[in-house]
Amino acid sequence: MKTPRRKTAVALRYDAAKDAAPRVTAKGHGLLADKILALAREKGVPIREDADLVQALAQLDLQQEIPPSLYRAVAEILAFVYRLNAAYGKR
Repeated sequence: MKTPRRKTAVALRYDAAKDAAPRVTAKGHGLLADKILALAREKGVPIREDADLVQALAQLDLQQEIPPSLYRAVAEILAFVYRLNAAYGKR
């Protein structure tokens, strides 16, 4: 019998004026993951599910910039967010 995986969430922040790369600003499993996701929904932050990427990001420390090996995957997430913002008239 397969054991269900605990939900994991990782939040990123990227400010092109301040950061060389996106940073991990929150991460957690189980109830903490639920709280991270609820806060994101409450604040209107887009959520993207990618189990492999969240597993890699969860290994990073808080406030750590993502490593170059994850740039492409995170760039796809940022493009997703930019498209959503454009679709809803946000800048």
